[in-house]
Amino acid sequence: MKIEDIFLRALEPSDIKILMQLENDESHWKYSNTTEPFSKKLLISFIAEQKRDIFEVKQKRYVISNQKIPTLGFIDLFNFEPLHRRAGVGILIIEKFRGKGLGKKALDLLISHSKKNLNINCLFANIAFENKASISLFKSSGFIKVGLKKSWNFYHNSFHDEYLYQKLLS
Repeated sequence: MKIEDIFLRALEPSDIKILMQLENDESHWKYSNTTEPFSKKLLISFIAEQKRDIFEVKQKRYVISNQKIPTLGFIDLFNFEPLHRRAGVGILIIEKFRGKGLGKKALDLLISHSKKNLNINCLFANIAFENKASISLFKSSGFIKVGLKKSWNFYHNSFHDEYLYQKLLS
C-alpha cells in the first residue's frame, strides 16, 4: 500500500457495516466517551447528516481510503468553532492497517484541508495518557502537548489523565 495514494472522502451509506463494527467495538469506547452501542438506524442518520455543512453541524467525519480499499479508517473534525477558527480531531485506523503510516498521512491531509478550505487556525486533540500510539501520531504531525487534565476520564474502574495537544496552522 502506497502512502501517497491515501485520500480522504465523504462518508457514504455503503460505510454503514464498518461504521457499525468500529463504533460498537467496546475497546474504543474509553477514548470516545461512549457507554452503549449505536443502533443501525442512528448511524444511518449520522451518515445522512454528513451531507450538511460543517458550519451548521459543527462536525464532519471523513473516511480514510485508497483506490483498492474503500475504508482504512475514519478521521473527524468535532466541536468546530468557526468564530474562534478551531476544531477537535479524532482518528481511528482499522486495526489491521495500523502501523503503516496511514494515520500520519490522513492527519496531514486533514490539517491541509482544515487550513485551506475551512479557515481553521487551531486543531486540538484530547488523548488518553496511555495511548502512546496516538500521542506519537499527533506529535509527528506537529501537535504540541499544552495541557494535562488530571483524573479526567473514568474507565476500567479508575480515573485516567488526558493530555490536550494543539497545532496552530497559521
